[in-house]
Amino acid sequence: MSQPSIHEAAYQCLMQADVMSKVAEAQTLYQQYAQEQPLLHSSQVAVQRVQVPGRPDKPVLVSPQSVKSRKLTTPEGRATLVHAVAHIEFNAINLALDAVYRFQSMPDQFYRDWLQVAAEEAKHFSLLQARLQAMGYQYGDMPAHNGLWEMAVKTDHDVLIRMALVPRVLEARGLDVTPGMIQRLEQVGDVETVSILHVILEEEIGHVAIGSRWFKYCCELQKIEPESTFRALLKEYMGGGLRGPFHTQARLQAGFTEQEMDRLSTLA
Repeated sequence: MSQPSIHEAAYQCLMQADVMSKVAEAQTLYQQYAQEQPLLHSSQVAVQRVQVPGRPDKPVLVSPQSVKSRKLTTPEGRATLVHAVAHIEFNAINLALDAVYRFQSMPDQFYRDWLQVAAEEAKHFSLLQARLQAMGYQYGDMPAHNGLWEMAVKTDHDVLIRMALVPRVLEARGLDVTPGMIQRLEQVGDVETVSILHVILEEEIGHVAIGSRWFKYCCELQKIEPESTFRALLKEYMGGGLRGPFHTQARLQAGFTEQEMDRLSTLA
């Protein structure tokens, strides 16, 4: 049996509903395809809109306003936070796989990059799932919201817009808020969760940097200026601004410029 193309393989993993099977398959995909020269493409794969990727029946999806925040001074509150981050990481696996499946005319390195992201998001999810289990919970035990995937659907028509708004907006928000989460968890002595968040923060800088690199590549192809284009997309899709405060050092490492950060700070 011949090996599926990179796009077919990503789609199969994207639509895998079993959580741990998706995690294992995402990591295997990166190992299989990372060194392949050149990657196997297929002109037979018709790109479908994916309203709902493969996911388990739980967690129940609710509006963001319905997701309760709890005090980190309680075990339940800390488990709620870990569950929320695990859900983000699970969605991030799907987002990376969708980029590989959906945008089929990019250079091979684009697909290697996003398979690497999918594998690392799968690792993050596994760490958080194990932490949840140690706390007496499972992924799916609490409700979650679907904001990340909703943005994936809104940007599924254009790779430039996807690279701008998912890695450089939604995932970059994680760079901003994670240090504060780490600090609050350190104050209550949850060193196990803190160690996981340090791993996630370091690797998420790389993920946002990948998004920044391919956003600028797409801008160069279209001969448009990246920073003004990014601000225009923020205005069109996000109402103009981003929530601050920003983790400026992490964003600079992730491909934002100092001038861009100054402009974003005035818009926040």
